Amino acid sequence: MATANQIQFRLKLAKKTLTTASKVVTATKSRIKKLEAELKKAKAAAAKAKKKKPAAKKKPIARKKPAAKKKPVAKKKPAAKKKPVARKKPAAKKK
Repeated sequence: MATANQIQFRLKLAKKTLTTASKVVTATKSRIKKLEAELKKAKAAAAKAKKKKPAAKKKPIARKKPAAKKKPVAKKKPAAKKKPVARKKPAAKKK
């Protein structure tokens, strides 16, 4: 059987473990609350963004009417080129 001192020592260790564990649990709970609050805000913002009206569309720029088309004019045929006349070579002069 364990002595009274051994039992006291184990009891102190158990209490220390319990306090550290409870501190961790408390810290974790507060962290969870903060994260849940952030999540709630993010969901609200996302819902608000979804409901937001779409931006007004810009009106298309009025296009100018095309100029009236001109009636096609028959193209003038280029004047027929004259064939070059074969020139006679000047006769060589005798000395």
